[in-house]
This record gives sequence, C-alpha cells and structure tokens, in this order.
Amino acid sequence: MNTTIKFKIDGKEIIAEKGQTIVEAATANGVYIPTLCNYESIKPKGCCRMCTIKINNRYMTACTTPASDGMEVESNIPDINDIRKGIIELLFVSGNHFCPSCEKSGNCDLQALGYRYQM
Repeated sequence: MNTTIKFKIDGKEIIAEKGQTIVEAATANGVYIPTLCNYESIKPKGCCRMCTIKINNRYMTACTTPASDGMEVESNIPDINDIRKGIIELLFVSGNHFCPSCEKSGNCDLQALGYRYQM
C-alpha cells in the first residue's frame, strides 16, 4: 500500500506521507512556511495565522490543513506576504515586545520574521 502523496507548493513538487500537514511536508522537503505557534509536541491550532496559505483561492493555515494528493498550494505570493507582514506589525504594535531588552533578542522567531517581512 502506497503511503506517499504528491502535491505542489509554489510550483515545487512535494512528496509527503499521508496524514502529514502541509507545513510538516513543506519542512521535510526544504520549503519554508513561517509559523509562530506550531510546536512539535503540541497539537496545531493555527492561532498565529503566520502559516496562512492559499489553496484554490481559499486562505487556510498550513499547520492544520492535511496535505492531499494533487493539491496546488500558494505560499510565497504578494497577498500572502502582505497578510504575514500585517500579523507581525500587529504583534509588535501591541506593545508586548521590546526587543532591545529581551533575553531572546537576536535568537527570536518573531524578530526574524519582522526582518524577513521588512517591518
């Protein structure tokens, strides 16, 4: 019985195991989809929305969406990147993040995403 499936992310063919989420399959194939709330030992909730992707013109979270054979996923496109930038901006504007005095400064996923999306 074949347990692998194939689908595409931004035109790149991805091979995944049945039952994997899109973000797990992407990571296993060297494709980066940003996340802030997805941890290996915790059930994914999709609450940060950083892993937002587009499938058939529908916005979904890559950490909670199971990969399926033949799907076409868009991740690194302007409208998705604008959504991600807006999320990062909202997190910093909330006032709970003051990078210069944080012990994680320089080794922080949120800070790295701020630089990545030119915030």
